[in-house]
Amino acid sequence: MQRVLASALRLARPWRPLAARSCASAGAARDPEIQVRALEGPDQGITEILMNRPHARNALGHVFVSELLEALARLRDDRQVRVLLFRSGVKGVFCAAAFPAPTIAAMDGYALGGGLELALACDLRVAASSAVMGLIETTRGLLPGAGGTQRLPRCLGVALAKELIFTGRRLSGTQAQALGLVNHAVAQNEEGNAAYHRARELAQEILPQAPIAVRLGKVAIDRGMEVDIASGMAIEGMCYAQNIPTQDRLEGMAAFREKRPPRFVGE
Repeated sequence: MQRVLASALRLARPWRPLAARSCASAGAARDPEIQVRALEGPDQGITEILMNRPHARNALGHVFVSELLEALARLRDDRQVRVLLFRSGVKGVFCAAAFPAPTIAAMDGYALGGGLELALACDLRVAASSAVMGLIETTRGLLPGAGGTQRLPRCLGVALAKELIFTGRRLSGTQAQALGLVNHAVAQNEEGNAAYHRARELAQEILPQAPIAVRLGKVAIDRGMEVDIASGMAIEGMCYAQNIPTQDRLEGMAAFREKRPPRFVGE
């Protein structure tokens, strides 16, 4: 498992990459495009995926996508991962996923085309007010892939999603928040990572909650949106039933009765 411990304010060790590969065209070693670290201290339970393809501004390449899928596969069954946060190692650019734990996209720069599509695959999105995003494929003679035509209507409604896709319009982080495309928009700072810091704060709000209940809540929402209301209610009922026998559910009820904070362990 790719894990690197980091303190709340500084890294204890550098980012740890996936196994390095060689560039087929150059035949020389290169920096990994996907790197993973786990945080500790008050941020324990947050794992970050750093997207680092500066020469292509994090565009979706074969190696990039392969390494991203590999990282997600390795982290999927790690019960220590309560929140997965995507961020960019390329200043001014974001690009990013079916994953059991909540996922957050920190959009501090450009998120165009595939970059926005992968951000849409995350559960929550935080953007700098100066970020620029849009599904611009039609301006290049293409149409959105990677689920963009399916996810954008769920965020904005069919008519507005069609307008943005048909026109290839670019939005600022502030405009995207007004439309409901992102959860939060924050003023950019001098370091260019304001969205990352807000996303981390959001992740910290999720950490204290019962992890199994959070994951099952995600399943109920995601699967319920794919079916009719009656089937959605049945899915919700199944998720609820799975949560009833957990230790965390019993702990939550006991903590409520005893008027103390719960101590959830994910079991």
